[in-house]
Amino acid sequence: MKIIDVEYKGSYPSLSKMPATKLGQFAFIGRSNVGKSSMINMLTNRKSLAKVSKQPGKTQMINLFEVDQHWTLVDLPGYGYAKQSKKKRNSWMIMVNNYLLSAPELKVAFVLIDSNIPPQTIDLEFINWMGEKGIPFCIVFTKIDKLKAARIERNVQVFNDTMLLNWESLPPQFRVSSVTAQGKEELLEYIETLI
Repeated sequence: MKIIDVEYKGSYPSLSKMPATKLGQFAFIGRSNVGKSSMINMLTNRKSLAKVSKQPGKTQMINLFEVDQHWTLVDLPGYGYAKQSKKKRNSWMIMVNNYLLSAPELKVAFVLIDSNIPPQTIDLEFINWMGEKGIPFCIVFTKIDKLKAARIERNVQVFNDTMLLNWESLPPQFRVSSVTAQGKEELLEYIETLI
């Protein structure tokens, strides 16, 4: 799948404020600083569709982008560390949880995991919550260009082994670099199968 046109549809504080649509929605979420904005920009061939920042917590609402009038890319606030009050962070998670639990057009959520670091409790807790609620999701290992391939492979294996302590099988997985665009075609082809 080659993306030609991407239209920003708006930023919304809750699912109830979002416009009705028949287009399938594909959500992207991950821990703050996992490289979500960079990956969205790489996937859509845009330099600044999603705001990239060194400071975590820039995405604060549900951002919608219509792609080629065929599907909607949903940019969700990250979870974890952000220089915001606990009350603010909690309100983001309520907003995100309500969206993931109730969005009628959600096809799948892509949960981004930093492939450069050991498994993080907050990631595993979020993934387990998704599984308990029956929300369809895939795992996207990001930043695979940062370390040697053998180290990335080892980190991914450790993450999967940790997941399998609570899971019988693993969800679909992708490995992506926003720098080299590795994994881009596989991810877009997967989206195309679900549209």
